[in-house]
Amino acid sequence: MGITIQEASRRSGLSAHTLRYYERIGLIHEVDRAPNGHRTYAGPDLDWLDFLIKLRATGMPIADMCRYAELRRRGPETVAERRRMLETHRERVRAQIAQLTGDLDVLDYKIDFYSAQEHQ
Repeated sequence: MGITIQEASRRSGLSAHTLRYYERIGLIHEVDRAPNGHRTYAGPDLDWLDFLIKLRATGMPIADMCRYAELRRRGPETVAERRRMLETHRERVRAQIAQLTGDLDVLDYKIDFYSAQEHQ
């Protein structure tokens, strides 16, 4: 037996509303239902949610996430396309990290500058 939407929400950090939305737009498959009609989430569902959270946290657009989810549902024949999607996204994330690293260097410089000014 799976866990309730409330427990899946608690474990994933996503609201129940977001879980329903992800199901509605096809990011997650239609989850199993208990005899009372309530959604039940299993371990693989939570693993998939964790991956989606990482894609979202790294800036992947919802439309790309939906495309990836659709390819995943289509099966092994889409592995190469999924890999290419992730490689493209990885390059965007690396570029973002490089930009943030440069921005952080500027902040560090300014902090050091002001620290030196305070101690003169």
